[in-house]
Amino acid sequence: MAAGPDPGSLESTKAQDFEKGTIMNIKSVKTRVIVGALGALAIVGGVTGVSAYTASPADANPATTVAAAGDEAVTETKTLSSEAALKAAKAALKEAEEQNQRVTVAIVDRAGNTIALVKGDGAGPQTQESAERKAFTAVSFGKATSELTEGATGDAPNISDIPGTLFLAGGVPVTADKAPIAGIGVGGAPSGDIDEKIAEAGLKAID
Repeated sequence: MAAGPDPGSLESTKAQDFEKGTIMNIKSVKTRVIVGALGALAIVGGVTGVSAYTASPADANPATTVAAAGDEAVTETKTLSSEAALKAAKAALKEAEEQNQRVTVAIVDRAGNTIALVKGDGAGPQTQESAERKAFTAVSFGKATSELTEGATGDAPNISDIPGTLFLAGGVPVTADKAPIAGIGVGGAPSGDIDEKIAEAGLKAID
């Protein structure tokens, strides 16, 4: 029977190192196999989860509930069409040109939104705001601005304190069924009376 290598010999040391290396390699291989298997399971699980979520008809097509309002909860309002507003603005500007007045004409709806604005050649930069505020005032109160000037004077709080208003002649309301639906405002003439006559020319064009 052949004797094994001496435990302290070089051959014994090499043999031990070889065994340790082999064991470590085996452990490393096992670790990679386990980690790889876990990764594969995670991927499969993720794909399965996505597939299940995508295939869910409840998530793809959520139910929507639509409730119709009853007739008693709905009101109808009349508005001035943009075509009519532009027609009025052009007619007013034509009147201004015939009088050699450099003005701006503004048409606003019941909410005060500008729906037509025509600025004549040579009209000053302040005329746009003047025209819009006169139009807003006319539709807000349902009267020509020339009829409202008395209530806007004095030191005590009055209607002139309302933001966006201008109580100078030059604004007229557009009405439907006796209710204001729009306002026509003109700014830029030497006097409010001239502005108002120009605004009235625009109103006549759509009456």
